[in-house]
Amino acid sequence: MALSASCDTVSQKRTLSSLLAGRVVKRPKQEDAQRLQAAAIQLLEQQQNLCGLLREVGNTDPCNIFRTQNVEQKQAGSEGATSTSACSLLAFELRRRASQLGVPAAVLSVKMMLERLMEITGSEEEEKRRGLLTSSQRVQLCILLESSRELLSQGALCPKLLWQEYRRDQRLPNLEVVYHLHFCNILTLKYIIESDEEARLWLVSQVKALCGWTPPHGDEETKQVQRKVLSTVVGVLVGSGFELIQEPAAADRRASLLCCSVLDDMLFWLLDTEGKRLQCAGAGAELWFQIFDASLCGVSASVETLQRFFTHSLTQTLTYKPRLTVSDAIALQNEWTFAKANQLLTSLFRKLAVIFSVEQLLCHLQQVLETREVNWKHVLCFLSTLLVYNPCAQLSLRELLSRLLSSAFEGYDLDNMITAFLLARQGALEGPAIFPSYSNWFKMSFGGGSGYHATSKKSLVFLLKFLSDLVPFEPPQYLKVHILQPPYVPVKHRSLLMEYVSLAKTRLADLKESVEDMGLYEDVSGAGGASLQPQCQAVQDVEKAVSLFESTGRISATVMEASIFRRPYFLARFLPALLTPRMFPVKADARMSFIEALKKADKIPAAQYSSYVESCQKQRQQDGGAVCLDTNDEPLEVLKIQLQEFTELLVEGNDGEMSAQLSRISHTLSAIFPGRNNEPVGRTVIELHMNTPLSPELHVKVVHMILRNFCQCVLDASRANPPNKQSPWASRFVSALLGNTQLLSGLIHGLWDLFHNQAESLSAAHLLGLAVFAVHLHACMPHGPLVQLFPPTLPEPVRVGEALSSALVCSTHSNMLFCVRLCVAALCYGICRGDSLPQQQQQDYILNSFYKKLLYLIPRLSPETRGTPITAGGLIGDHQEENPPGLWSSATDANGTWRKTAWHLWRHPAFRQLENPPQYQLSFSEWVAIELRVQRSEDALSDPERQEYQQWACWELYLSRPEEQGGCGGDTRILCSHLLNAVMDQQLSNQSLEKLHHRVSETGTCLPDILSRLQELVYDMEVTNLCHGSSRPDVSDFLLESVSQRCSSSAPPSISAELSLQHTLSTWNRVLLALPAVLLVKVRSEGGRETLECDTLIEHVNQHQRKACSPVGLLSCHLTSHLLRGVLCSGARCRHSREEVNKAWSQISLRCPLLLVSTAHWWERLSPVLLSLWRRLCDGEPLPEQLQLLADCQNWACSLEKGLPSSPVPTAAALLLAASLHRAWRGRGCNEQGFSAALSVLRPERSTQHRQVLVLLLFLCVKDHLSSLLYPQERILQTATDLCSDLLLALVDSADWLLVFQPNERGVYQPIAMVTSDELNRLMPWAFYSLLLQQSAELLRRAACCPGFLHTSVLCYVALLQLFLEGDTLTTAGQPDQMEPFRILSRAKQFLLRVIPQTPPTTLSSSRLRQLESQCADLDPEVASALSVHLDPHGLSPEMDFL
Repeated sequence: MALSASCDTVSQKRTLSSLLAGRVVKRPKQEDAQRLQAAAIQLLEQQQNLCGLLREVGNTDPCNIFRTQNVEQKQAGSEGATSTSACSLLAFELRRRASQLGVPAAVLSVKMMLERLMEITGSEEEEKRRGLLTSSQRVQLCILLESSRELLSQGALCPKLLWQEYRRDQRLPNLEVVYHLHFCNILTLKYIIESDEEARLWLVSQVKALCGWTPPHGDEETKQVQRKVLSTVVGVLVGSGFELIQEPAAADRRASLLCCSVLDDMLFWLLDTEGKRLQCAGAGAELWFQIFDASLCGVSASVETLQRFFTHSLTQTLTYKPRLTVSDAIALQNEWTFAKANQLLTSLFRKLAVIFSVEQLLCHLQQVLETREVNWKHVLCFLSTLLVYNPCAQLSLRELLSRLLSSAFEGYDLDNMITAFLLARQGALEGPAIFPSYSNWFKMSFGGGSGYHATSKKSLVFLLKFLSDLVPFEPPQYLKVHILQPPYVPVKHRSLLMEYVSLAKTRLADLKESVEDMGLYEDVSGAGGASLQPQCQAVQDVEKAVSLFESTGRISATVMEASIFRRPYFLARFLPALLTPRMFPVKADARMSFIEALKKADKIPAAQYSSYVESCQKQRQQDGGAVCLDTNDEPLEVLKIQLQEFTELLVEGNDGEMSAQLSRISHTLSAIFPGRNNEPVGRTVIELHMNTPLSPELHVKVVHMILRNFCQCVLDASRANPPNKQSPWASRFVSALLGNTQLLSGLIHGLWDLFHNQAESLSAAHLLGLAVFAVHLHACMPHGPLVQLFPPTLPEPVRVGEALSSALVCSTHSNMLFCVRLCVAALCYGICRGDSLPQQQQQDYILNSFYKKLLYLIPRLSPETRGTPITAGGLIGDHQEENPPGLWSSATDANGTWRKTAWHLWRHPAFRQLENPPQYQLSFSEWVAIELRVQRSEDALSDPERQEYQQWACWELYLSRPEEQGGCGGDTRILCSHLLNAVMDQQLSNQSLEKLHHRVSETGTCLPDILSRLQELVYDMEVTNLCHGSSRPDVSDFLLESVSQRCSSSAPPSISAELSLQHTLSTWNRVLLALPAVLLVKVRSEGGRETLECDTLIEHVNQHQRKACSPVGLLSCHLTSHLLRGVLCSGARCRHSREEVNKAWSQISLRCPLLLVSTAHWWERLSPVLLSLWRRLCDGEPLPEQLQLLADCQNWACSLEKGLPSSPVPTAAALLLAASLHRAWRGRGCNEQGFSAALSVLRPERSTQHRQVLVLLLFLCVKDHLSSLLYPQERILQTATDLCSDLLLALVDSADWLLVFQPNERGVYQPIAMVTSDELNRLMPWAFYSLLLQQSAELLRRAACCPGFLHTSVLCYVALLQLFLEGDTLTTAGQPDQMEPFRILSRAKQFLLRVIPQTPPTTLSSSRLRQLESQCADLDPEVASALSVHLDPHGLSPEMDFL
């Protein structure tokens, strides 16, 4: 049969294999060998189809010809023998047939194999359509190749001839066939590449086709074969192309170049796909990209070879199509950040860099930049990828930049200069968590006298020339950095810098970027480079300026320069942003102090400042800033997927991919929170509105999604390792969120709301995750934004940890449980996380505010811990554990309790050592403040338990603790002072606390308990003093001096200061009434005689109590009674009690008019109490004369008021008599007949005492008149006005009544100034004209004739003008019968101008006249002229008139 005969189908006869197999079990006899051979030859001659014979060889199971090469061979021995025998017979037949035809056996075997191969693979079109072989074809091909290997071993097959015949008709090789030839070691791929001149063309096309081919769905075997084929090809190409051969032959060099060329073509195809972003080609490129794996390539290549390949590929990538110029890179750099780059490109960089160190990569980058034309997009994307995936790359990049700048200035090399700037900007675009901002880098490099450019003028000119050349291409944000933070320039070369600044400003104007609206501290660190709106930038400038002022105590030079050289921006942008109306905090914060400093420096116009103060007084709550109104859910879905992928990467432990994913998450968040993408330089202040929910809804969803994902990540990470053995994923996660102030504000709002309002709904997993988040938020922001609470419950902005701590109230049992669980989790995590760090870094992970919460809560809720209290030296007692259990395992134990974890934490050495730093010490004042907020009805402790706990804390814990550790140093006075201040502070802040904790006002705080502790302490101090005699300061002096210090203020007078003082005194009075009255008056022993000393009490009433009286000029009845009982009780301790009480009251009558008037006013209610007390104290002794005199004055005044027969006027002080009369008429309503009768009895011309009584009575009525104007609700205006008119009529001919309206010239009536506040005394001129203008013409005529009337009228008019100018005018709302303030002023002037001509010139002395003229000259020249013309007609000579 000819060689070309077709391989027909085998006949249905038994095959050779089956025949042989059926006889294997029988061992042929020696004599049958010749007969068997003859039979075989006869059979072969009958079956001359070689293809059929080849098909049968090796197929030991004709019923299953689709067996794969990996199936285990059963009956291996017999089948191996059968296969060998079959191949031997096949080789024999081939040689026999070749000899018959006269051709070599190898030629015939190649022909036979190719026919069988074509039969298996099919046509070329089918191969292209199919991509890879089917499973059955693959099995048949493997069988064929196995037979070929046998033929090759027997010398019956030539591989080179096989490949030549295979490629004879320009048929494209099937890549899988090539793979199997290589795998079976018949024809290696390296040989094919070396021998086939067209290998590059068909290999590239075949690899691309295979990459682009998609296996049938679910066919995992084909997918594995596809990857095996590709990885084998790559391995051979890498090994052949990059293996280092000492003396390579020409063929080796050619093969090496060919392999490199093939790999380069595939790499360029990958990069072209990235540039086009085609989905169809993207799948194939993605598959080829996956082959770039060190583990896959490394199978066929050494480490050195692999490094050379990756280095070559990286170089080719960085230099691929370098079409972009440097100017293009400068303009487009913002679009080439990691988050915006194609993920395929960044992944390629990641693959290529995996086997190199950061230093090697940057060194190679520098080499490429210095020697090649580069693709700037690829270079900068590579740098971003390197920084994102390698946190340690920041330091290496800084060193590279330093080398580049040094080299640039040494040789004035522009290439190194532009390279350094582009690389620094690229790093800054990745955010502050990756690399410092560009403004900071520029300032560090060129902002000081030690900068690279500061060595010579030539270097300076080089830098400025370089910056000037960049101006036409620079984005505006970089120009702003160069203007706002210019390089350091010596004064003598300042003109060079100004030339650049002028050029940059011109360029900004061309770009329509307003130079005047440019911020003072503008920063461009964020990706995108978009400038903020001028209003937003001004807000950031204000925040930075306030921060600098707070840290330095001085107005920054930038602000001062802006007020002079950038005045339009300063006045139109900066000041309006600074003077935004808000509710003033209780204590002046840094912003208020900064405003006052600017005002003192005359940098704020007076009108603008006045408008600001007025608006602030009306403003109750500052509105929130503009928020993103985008409700599109698409970015939310993207963020959800990205967060889920991050969780998966965390579980896998892929640190590099986690960093990359965080960069993508940050980019997505910048689209959701676009408000403040550019972080300002320095500290900002985030406003936390506690009563305002976060909006819009999209932001709320994002915040909750982030927090939930973080909690899940904490659980997943904790299952594998404790915190100290985990990767820094949590720090990186939180750091990625800090670059966006708006997002950070939302997170803080969300945490605060969860801690304060939703604590009961949080599970244990949520609580653990939120505690860890709070720890890292605190650790990542040591110098980050501060938080200002609104309403301002804290006096100034605080760090994030303290702001979040304010949400953890400890007022109820449930609040305390949540707080202790959260803080225990946070402390356990912080201690474990910082276990391997230095002590200073350990403290970064431990919130001092959370630690203080535990110092308060654990002893309160766990009485057993009180036996081992913590001091600065550790635990007290012998209860320290040597080997405490793992804190984190205890905190995450599902079967454990918080008490068990807290007990372990309390005894842990690291927890004990934290008491040493001052910021972790819970002082006694802080303890009292927290205790005062506990709601008694919802407390975890019962009343007896709470008393026991408070007494333990006061007497055992804090009393003996040193002061520097927050204790009292064994001094009960310090303990008492802390309690007193805490009680008063709690009362003063009660209003704001009620806004924050609405439940406090409903059920009551622990104020009664703390007052009980204060009473116990005061009694203890008094008893101790009695035991020590007079060697220790008196308790009364201590108490009154303490409150005096609180009431004394150096702040300028203002409405807020006055209200604060009144509130303080009102609070003190409530505390005072809870203390024993006997402690208020000191008993002194001198020479064996006890005396009462009331000086401190009198001074306290005169200095402070008179400023907070309500009604005006009167102490409350309770306070008056308490003070008088103190006098009586202390007098009873004296041997001559009656005499000492009389002396004490005499002193009070002379030096404390307010207490005297108040006693007379309340005597009707006080007398039963005081008389009963005196009888109890001094049984049998008559009432002291001074108290009896009080009763007599009251009886006398009542008799006059009722019109009864007049009794003798008591021999009492005139003020006591006037106060008694005032009370009689005011208390029972005005009896006109009785009042007229009293006036007839007390006619002023009869005696000096009568005149003084009436003048003082006029003063008390004028006080009522003013009080009715100030407080219309008292409704005594008409009565007071009528009484004043009657008294004026009686006193008009005497000059004494004028002294009532002259606070500085009252003479004998001076003590009455101590009855009312200074503010009311300032309003006396108003009362003067308000009353006088309502009188009859006859009375006014008589008044004008009164000595000193004109002098008093002019002084009152001048004072009235000053009141108007200062804005201190009275309103007449609700009093229609009263004149408007301006009408009073105008009528007063008219009245004065009428009185002046009617007054004789001799009425005023020359000196007084000159004094009045000078006072009126500036305020009202018309009145001054009238005084000069009518009262001093000789003062103007003709010469002066002419002049």
